Amino acid sequence: MRVHIFAGVFGCLALALGTSSAVAQSSKTIRFWNLTLYTVTEMHMSPAGQNAWGADQCKNDRDGTVDHNERLRITGIEPGRYDVKLADKIGRRCTVRNVEVRDGAIFTIEEKHLTDCAK
Repeated sequence: MRVHIFAGVFGCLALALGTSSAVAQSSKTIRFWNLTLYTVTEMHMSPAGQNAWGADQCKNDRDGTVDHNERLRITGIEPGRYDVKLADKIGRRCTVRNVEVRDGAIFTIEEKHLTDCAK
């Protein structure tokens, strides 16, 4: 009888640990790495092709911008494919389409990706 109770308690503990581990895994940090030539001053994301732009992600940074070679914590975004609209310090407004965003990973936007821009 004691073995059965111990196994039941152990099973509940393993289930609880497994559940909390799954929750922790689903909330991994997603980050953006600015590999463009200029400081990004505004950045919005939309599920690919939907034009449903979210909040300005630059507000997640202390100074509200993302310098060249700086990384930025992204919030309110689930893994998937996104269009990214950004503005930079020289006045360009660019859209980069179909960017893959993975849970717990860093996605980059490089200067060569900035092909759809206007001033």
